[in-house]
Amino acid sequence: MKPRKNRSPKARPSAAAKPRLLSGGNPQVAKADGDAPVQEWIAALSGWQRERAKRIDALVTRTLPNVSKCVRWNSPLYGAEAGTWFLGLHVFTKYLKLAFVSGAALEPPPPGASRQATVRYLDIREGDALDELQLTLWVQQSSRLPAERLRASNKSNT
Repeated sequence: MKPRKNRSPKARPSAAAKPRLLSGGNPQVAKADGDAPVQEWIAALSGWQRERAKRIDALVTRTLPNVSKCVRWNSPLYGAEAGTWFLGLHVFTKYLKLAFVSGAALEPPPPGASRQATVRYLDIREGDALDELQLTLWVQQSSRLPAERLRASNKSNT
């Protein structure tokens, strides 16, 4: 009879461990509500993408001081009220993508078309200038338009 190998339990990542990056560099952050998971997601980015995501988050928060934030589908989402979202942020290898749920109704609409008639995108690449005035106007308009409803999360980090 062969002796049993002494197997140590699998090491679990600590709570302070940096989130794993998925293909394209998008951080894998647990589904949760509040600012803390959004900040964790942003902190996991690198270089220009982190700086740009910080700037976008600050602009949204300054424009809508009571904005509701959460992470779903490994992406930060912003809503005018808890349980909804009108803007999402996702990272890819070479750009950040802002998704406006009712973007087709914005004046002017963001340039990126979607397969969904109401959704419009803004792709931001490293060398692109961020038109903060236009983004502020889109956030203001979006917050007053129909939003997507979210299923409730059992985790809360406010």
